[in-house]
Amino acid sequence: MTMFSIIITVVGLALFETVSSIDNAVINAEVLSTMGKKARRFFLTWGLFLAVFVVRGLLPWLIVWATVPDLGFVGSFLATFSNDPSVATAIASSAPVLLIGGGVFLLFLFFHWLFLEGKHFGWHGVESFFIRQGAWFYATISIILAVTVWFGLKESPMLGFGAVIGSTAFFITHGFRQHAEAVEHDLAKGKSGLSDLSKVLFLEVIDLSFSIDGVLGAFAFTLSVPLILLGNGVGAVIVRQLTVANIDHVKKYLYLKNGAMYSVAILGAVMIGHAFHLPIPEWFAPLSTVAVVGYFFRRSLHAVPETEEGHSCPAI
Repeated sequence: MTMFSIIITVVGLALFETVSSIDNAVINAEVLSTMGKKARRFFLTWGLFLAVFVVRGLLPWLIVWATVPDLGFVGSFLATFSNDPSVATAIASSAPVLLIGGGVFLLFLFFHWLFLEGKHFGWHGVESFFIRQGAWFYATISIILAVTVWFGLKESPMLGFGAVIGSTAFFITHGFRQHAEAVEHDLAKGKSGLSDLSKVLFLEVIDLSFSIDGVLGAFAFTLSVPLILLGNGVGAVIVRQLTVANIDHVKKYLYLKNGAMYSVAILGAVMIGHAFHLPIPEWFAPLSTVAVVGYFFRRSLHAVPETEEGHSCPAI
């Protein structure tokens, strides 16, 4: 990779990790407001270490190990930092399974947001239309999965299996997030009865579920784990800073979530395209992320909350 490619990849990774974790920062801030000073300090120090160095450090390694099991548990860790061409070839040859699984996961995530989640309408005509068609969410993702598996099986059984794993990962993490929303609602009303230690553990589990989006999406940018660790690590630090800063100020940027989710859709499509060996340039994912997020950030600067009402609907 050229120096320009490395820089734009790291910037894109950090930006994507940041905007895709806005919801995580909001949950963190609201739960932290119900905790004592000692517990808050513990989470913001050791929690940062776990988020950056453990969760976002281990996940790419474990994903490489699961994708290329022949490397072995220790070998996969060494391979992520290896310059050996044979190792790079082995990872690249097995990457389509990872890419198709990650792509399906991200597309499901996007369509769940588009059909079912409450939002401020960034593109009012499009998003208001889909929110009224919420009953079609499961039909849509079922068709996407069926078509992806069909074409994947034509390439190899493992490619089709990778698509199924991506859908499974989505529903597992979705279940955790639905539970998190319910617990966070109870915490805000003082109904949970959880101790500060339980709240810290709750936040760490939630951080893990949110980090999966960023780590899987990162493979659309690059297969280089060191770059993923750097970009996602920077993004995780920024999210922690947003948590301790004025989170209400961040909420004023109404359409950042829209930008994050449209980026998710693009990255999911890029990953599936790479899985089927489509010639997508390496700069497309980071530049498209910067462009999409930048567009919705600019829209947020000129937003008028009184006239741009959000729309809420119950999650299914």
